[in-house]
Amino acid sequence: MKKVPLHTRIFIGLFLGVVAGLILGPKARNIEFVGTIFIRLITMVVVPLVFFSLALGTASLGDIKKLGRVGLKTFLYFTLTTAIAITIGLSAANLLKPGTGLNEQVKQELLKNYQQAAQSKISLVQEKPSLISVLVNIVPANPVKAMAEGEMLQVIFLALIFGLCLSLIRPEKSKPILQLFEGINETVLQVVNLVMKFAPYGVLALLASIIGQFGLSILVTLLKYALVTILGLAFQALVIDGLLVRFLGRMKPGRFFKGISDAMLIAFSTSSSNATIPVALECLDELKVKKEYSSFVVPLGATINMDGTALYQGVAAVFIAQIYGIPLSLAAQATIVLMAILASVGTAGVPGAGMIMLAMVLKQIGVPLEGVALILGVDRLLDMCRTTVNMIGNMAASVIIHRSEEKSTAGQV
Repeated sequence: MKKVPLHTRIFIGLFLGVVAGLILGPKARNIEFVGTIFIRLITMVVVPLVFFSLALGTASLGDIKKLGRVGLKTFLYFTLTTAIAITIGLSAANLLKPGTGLNEQVKQELLKNYQQAAQSKISLVQEKPSLISVLVNIVPANPVKAMAEGEMLQVIFLALIFGLCLSLIRPEKSKPILQLFEGINETVLQVVNLVMKFAPYGVLALLASIIGQFGLSILVTLLKYALVTILGLAFQALVIDGLLVRFLGRMKPGRFFKGISDAMLIAFSTSSSNATIPVALECLDELKVKKEYSSFVVPLGATINMDGTALYQGVAAVFIAQIYGIPLSLAAQATIVLMAILASVGTAGVPGAGMIMLAMVLKQIGVPLEGVALILGVDRLLDMCRTTVNMIGNMAASVIIHRSEEKSTAGQV
């Protein structure tokens, strides 16, 4: 098995996880701890990796002007692709109407079964801070606490400040610190390499537990909604991101998707953008994307760029509105686009965060929040799919920013 590529071993783990879940049923939860250990192993290196790699990436950009230029390009690209993604989701839902024809008895059963879980999501929305509070909280009062609690926006802010200041001080002063940061960063990446040897077993256990707990029956019940969402996500990843990589990144889509396959499988199996960051950076390094760009774009994107989640929100919001018979005007759907873009900022790259964002969107457009219960049954599967698309978008952005900056540099020489 050592000679088999990692992505093949992970795929085998995914397949065996489905089989084990179907055979063992609820008993599959007994092996869930293996998957939990795997996620904890890879999550434990996320904060140091994001901090040191982003600080190094920022410092290597060289000057404030370049940092500002790269930051602006990245932000504009993220905003554009998020808007495209949610527009695709809204268009697919309006065209294919997944919320029509759902049996009333099935609807009531879903509401009953998932009402308690839905209520917990709704309560989180009530506690959601204002946009001003989010902006204020980006600046950590206690840097150590921010790192200990994994507050990713605060960690990113710290890394940007450290990296910027390292580029401003004299080289003889900054060189020892940069060498230390590089040594720590390489050590963390080596830890990632060791953890990834455990990936096929962790993936198997995670998927077996999910299938054993929910089975495939709930997917059949909500098949139309799930298929519309997956179709939209596939279009976003394969067509939109593929074309952007081809024409803006000047890289063949086949090479791109083959190069990032390991990261895609980890994103799919863990449903966590943060847990996928280390593998994504390794994949981009293999694709010859400079670390000064990938280490800036990917951690930032895992926190504020969620194309897959935005698309899913578009489909889910229209789906729930259709079930309740609530027509959504163009103004309401424009609100969904705006809310999805704003809600992406500061939403943690962890499993289930998209559901909280959806509840925020539903509240804004006047659709009953209890409708969240209607889709919780298949949300775990769709969370896996949309996380994968989120990370594909972040890695595509890295390729494109790299190409744009290298072209600009070549033009100045």
